[in-house]
Amino acid sequence: MCIVNSELFVSLQNIYNIYAVEQENLRLLSKIQYPEDLRQLKVDELPQVCDELRQDIVQELSVNPGHLASSLGVAEITVALHYVYNTPEDRIVWDVGHQAYGHKILTGRREQFCTNRKLGGLKPFPSPTESEYDTFACGHASNSISAALGMAVAAKLEGKENRHVVAVIGDGAMSGGLAFEGLNNVSSSPNDLLIILNDNNMSIDRSVGGMKQYLLNLSTNKTYNALRFKASRWLHGKGMLEDDRRKGLIRLSNAIKSAISHQQNIFEGMNIRYFGPFDGHNVKELVRILRQMKDMKGPKLLHLHTQKGHGYAPAEKDVTTWHAPGKFNPDTGERLVDDDPKKPQKYQDVFGHTLLELAKQNPKIVGVTPAMPSGCSMNIMMRELPERTFDVGIAEGHAVTFSGGMAKDGLIPFCNIYSAFAQRAFDNIIHDVALLNLHVVFCFDRAGIVGEDGATHHGAFDLAALRPIPNLTISSPMDEHELRRLMYTAQLPDKGPFVIRYPRGGGVLQDWCCPLEEVKVGTGRKLKDGKDAAVLSIGPIGNDVTEAVKDMDVAHYDMRFLKPIDETILQEVAERFQRIITVENGVKTGGLGSAVLEWMNDHGYHPQVTRLGMPDTDFVEHGSVPELQKIVGLDKESIIKAIKKT
Repeated sequence: MCIVNSELFVSLQNIYNIYAVEQENLRLLSKIQYPEDLRQLKVDELPQVCDELRQDIVQELSVNPGHLASSLGVAEITVALHYVYNTPEDRIVWDVGHQAYGHKILTGRREQFCTNRKLGGLKPFPSPTESEYDTFACGHASNSISAALGMAVAAKLEGKENRHVVAVIGDGAMSGGLAFEGLNNVSSSPNDLLIILNDNNMSIDRSVGGMKQYLLNLSTNKTYNALRFKASRWLHGKGMLEDDRRKGLIRLSNAIKSAISHQQNIFEGMNIRYFGPFDGHNVKELVRILRQMKDMKGPKLLHLHTQKGHGYAPAEKDVTTWHAPGKFNPDTGERLVDDDPKKPQKYQDVFGHTLLELAKQNPKIVGVTPAMPSGCSMNIMMRELPERTFDVGIAEGHAVTFSGGMAKDGLIPFCNIYSAFAQRAFDNIIHDVALLNLHVVFCFDRAGIVGEDGATHHGAFDLAALRPIPNLTISSPMDEHELRRLMYTAQLPDKGPFVIRYPRGGGVLQDWCCPLEEVKVGTGRKLKDGKDAAVLSIGPIGNDVTEAVKDMDVAHYDMRFLKPIDETILQEVAERFQRIITVENGVKTGGLGSAVLEWMNDHGYHPQVTRLGMPDTDFVEHGSVPELQKIVGLDKESIIKAIKKT
């Protein structure tokens, strides 16, 4: 009994010590449960809150990996916004939601933040289903301006004139086409929207393109800004800034400034008042500016320069690596990387090495990626053949149509896009590539269940969405050798638009290198014979099927192509088996299982078909890949159970 009490005492003492250390190190942050607590502090205390917020994020992400550098870079913006605005009544719409960890901590979720990205825990990105402070979904980039404008218009129409709406856009998201569509509408719709441009010259890799260079060069005279600030507030106080007069004054002001500076401001050219650039890490100055701008009428853009990873030296030095660094030692910055030489290569690395190998053999091959050269490993080719690789920024639709243009005049673009992000280019794939039967090779990385990034990032819909489109070849390799062979096949003459989809993370082979050989389009392969049933799989999920059926008397076919599907295999299966199980790492509605059912029906066969895949009844949330596979019935045990049940 004494031992138990002693152990209990020690445990309680440890908890107390940890709590005491936290109270000392996070003296202010530990008192903040919600933004109203933050607003009780003095302005002079806010820099300390920002420091403690960064410390809390670094400590937590060192053991529970997530997106680190982006949230560190917006600590001051986050604190200033919640200090000045009456959230959640006032709306803050985040763009590129991996900036929003500090926002989560300040809005009632600090104690739960240790569950971030874990199964059943906090969502990886802001979501209105989790908190009233999360005003909109923001797992994909460039939607904040459009969504925030909708909220601003709704506030006016519903008579909520005192509601303020702020869109925070950055991390390269301003290069996305939807951001420009939103800006265009902001300039023509009556609204009082504030757009905060978090300009850190980054997306994941460094941002690129004309907008990046424009923002780097854009400058505004501080004296001019101060005078205009005071003049606008004086006129507003006198009731002299009604809408038509305000727009006229803005146009006159813009014309004078352009003539003096010999520089046209793209935002003011759209009748959106521009302020900045200012230091995004001076929280007291941000509070002052936001208070001055808070009740200004009409659309406004506040341009803030920030540093991704600010406040944590390792992240400042290598922002790409520290975008999502995995586990690390928070004191030394040493990343805890698994360097096991026997561990299989990641599919994206096999893609990168194979692309360079093919490009050296075929001078017509070029590489295209929307802001993900390191994520998809196109940086391997970029280092050796920079003139033949193109990072187009966060602009998936443009990436596809740009690739179509090059293909039209004889090049062979390998356009690599994460599967979930390719959803934004659906029309471009149809209208600008498939319609003309252009030779573009689409490599969809992160296909299927991706894990902790959750519902916005699972590559669930590509097979089902693309299957009805004419002219497309749709394939998925079961392993790294198959990936290399499919890439080689896709660049051969007269192949037309060719889709290759593969998952996030490691493959299954220690020796991934193999000879580059052509695979006949539309052919699968029998991996195992059997009598009781036939299992048809596509892609790397076939490796789980192989494990599941090794001790069962069932046949296993790797279909390899969804379109054109191997009708010889389907004929064989239809004539031999009454029980068929299809397995795919994507939504089962419209994918491989649907294709098999359609073929069987069209040819007069009526076997019992069980389809395994992701459900269409709800979106699959976040968690580890094994956890999620078990939930949706795609793990080894679920496959065995489904086979035995049929």
